[in-house]
Amino acid sequence: MDSQGEYQNVVIVGAGICGLATALGLHRKRIRCLVLEKAASMRTEGSGIDIFANGWRALDQLRVGTELRTKSIAVTEIHEQWLEENRMRVFPCSNVEVRCVRRKDLIEILANNLPANTLRFNCQITAISTDPATSFPVLHTSDGMVIKAKWFSLLQIVIGCDGLNSIVAKSLGLVMPKSFPTWVLRGFTPYPDGHSFGTFFYRIRNKHLFLGRVPVDDRLVHWFIAPMNPFKDLNDLKDPKLIRDFAVELLQKFPSEVIEMVKASDLSSISLRYISYRPPWQLMLNDLWRGTMVLAGDAMHVMGPFLGQGGCASIEDGVVLARCISQKLPADSECTVISDKELHERIEAALSDYVKERKLRVIGLSTNSYLIGSITGTSSWVKKLLCIIILVLFFKDSPLCHSDYDCGKL
Repeated sequence: MDSQGEYQNVVIVGAGICGLATALGLHRKRIRCLVLEKAASMRTEGSGIDIFANGWRALDQLRVGTELRTKSIAVTEIHEQWLEENRMRVFPCSNVEVRCVRRKDLIEILANNLPANTLRFNCQITAISTDPATSFPVLHTSDGMVIKAKWFSLLQIVIGCDGLNSIVAKSLGLVMPKSFPTWVLRGFTPYPDGHSFGTFFYRIRNKHLFLGRVPVDDRLVHWFIAPMNPFKDLNDLKDPKLIRDFAVELLQKFPSEVIEMVKASDLSSISLRYISYRPPWQLMLNDLWRGTMVLAGDAMHVMGPFLGQGGCASIEDGVVLARCISQKLPADSECTVISDKELHERIEAALSDYVKERKLRVIGLSTNSYLIGSITGTSSWVKKLLCIIILVLFFKDSPLCHSDYDCGKL
């Protein structure tokens, strides 16, 4: 191998939630891996992430749930209010664990539980080819580095956890995710002396806007705003102060405590992004793995935030993928006698098992999210009505129904 190359056995592309969860799952199963991240440091920006019972089950399998719980308080009820109808629904969370955590806390706890030298920054994958001698993937980086499988290595898998613009997904033939003609605005509001919102997840809407407010702890609240219909192009709105002022203007018909919360928000936490998604039919019809490459997290199933399941599903992916790989690995006594052909077969069996197990789950979540996004992203009442009918027929009308899932033991 020349000086511009190196050998690796398991490579995870992307150090987001899914990449770190997958790496930690492999580490718990005593499988070494290398995580490549194109950014110069850990990407801890972002606001809150809702983690429901299914996500906490997965985090407990990774053995970080207890530590992360110290960073948040449990939600006891979900309140949904319709302003124009003066109607309220309450969903108790007494038997279902729901918490909102800072993305920064989740990322740091996952990363801090990994062995030293697992993460490599400033390493952007620009192309993926195939080694003609071994049929394993070859990764090419922006600085000219070549990363490939070692002869007679125990394992060689490339796991694409590289999000929306996944180079691994592109290599598998998937097209870029699409975007709804709508957006979501998020932020944190600190209350140094404590807030008075209790432990309730508050969701309020009128015919134009949807707002959510959930406590992270006794002194920090996460909030988000999304339009209920297609909205004008906001790509030029970049300055956090202008985004905040825009949000305040939109909320004029909402309760005063909501408006004051947004006014007092931490400007550094505010973000405005269009909602991307991978259509459910892509998950049904396209290859999500091939050979020794596989997708996980947003690279596989990016979906809108309507269900609050994007992060939870990514953590589930990490647990299931680590479990499937570990189950197919050769025992230590087999390492010196196993053939390249059998090694390939075992890897492919592991990735096939993973995709089979995850496919129905993520198609269900993606379809539900796609239908909700289509309702808010179209002005056609015919399309809205059709999506509503499908939702009523096939999906439960409860914000907690998607958390009634267990991805199993690691």
